[in-house]
Amino acid sequence: MSFLDKYKVLVEDAIDQYKLKDQPVQLYEPINYILGLGGKQLRPVLLLMACDLFNGDLKSALKPALGIEYFHNFSLMHDDIMDKAPLRRGKETVHKKYDENTAILSGDALLVKSFQMLEDLNPDLLKSCFLLFTKTALGVCEGQQYDMNFERQQAVSFDEYIHMISGKTAVLCACSLKMGSIIAKADDENADYMYEFGRYLGIAFQLMDDYLDVFGVVNKVGKKHAGDITENKKTVLYLLAVQNADEKQLERLTYWFSRIDDSIEKISEVIKIYKELKIDDQCLELVRFYTDKSFAYLSKINVSDDKKKPFYQLVDYLLVRQN
Repeated sequence: MSFLDKYKVLVEDAIDQYKLKDQPVQLYEPINYILGLGGKQLRPVLLLMACDLFNGDLKSALKPALGIEYFHNFSLMHDDIMDKAPLRRGKETVHKKYDENTAILSGDALLVKSFQMLEDLNPDLLKSCFLLFTKTALGVCEGQQYDMNFERQQAVSFDEYIHMISGKTAVLCACSLKMGSIIAKADDENADYMYEFGRYLGIAFQLMDDYLDVFGVVNKVGKKHAGDITENKKTVLYLLAVQNADEKQLERLTYWFSRIDDSIEKISEVIKIYKELKIDDQCLELVRFYTDKSFAYLSKINVSDDKKKPFYQLVDYLLVRQN
């Protein structure tokens, strides 16, 4: 999207400028590899957008934005190992291209590098940004652990699921927006509003991701169709189905989600249950609910509506991806 182009160019140039050339090459080459795979680079873009909103200096925000992108990719490297994922953005995952030990250690190094990207901040900003970043990093790890727990946990409540995705997905978006606001020296109230805007946006984004995994146009989603069904993931679609199913539907759903099976039959049968229960409509209604919550905080931010326009465009870009 054109309104994001200037920020994406800044992020991509920074990744190239700070390409890791240290020794040993075996540690840093895998880092450069995953950073070179591209992706939306949403989180560093959010940081720069927030900084811009409050008339901050984008140059001073670049390295922290890169730190956010480093951290996100560190988490992906380790998540891919846990999920035994062979592909990331259509290319081999780091542990497949190299090996698991390399991916673990390179991920650890990338985590350290992510915090080093804050070192150039003025002392009055460094403490606030560092405390926010460490709290967020721990929240992401907690979210990942809950996600792993849910694989073995027979019953997962809707509230538990929202709590999990708040950690795994939403808090890093929220952190990005608040950190950009802090660097631009926005007041505490506006910075907090930006955080809540990002948190609810992150929840809506993940719910939309759950929806698109099953109901999205396959060639637009850019990943395996209904992978969450084949992997027996307890996404919001599954939870809504369990909540609304009658005895026979629940029996069928339980049967298919008890099988390790990536067959077309399993996918079509589960989707059939979802459609019987109108789970697609219910999920989109939840996306709208959390989007409205994010907009409520965006409306409170004390800048002109004209300056907020790119954020409304961003929400449209992220949450209307099925069209």
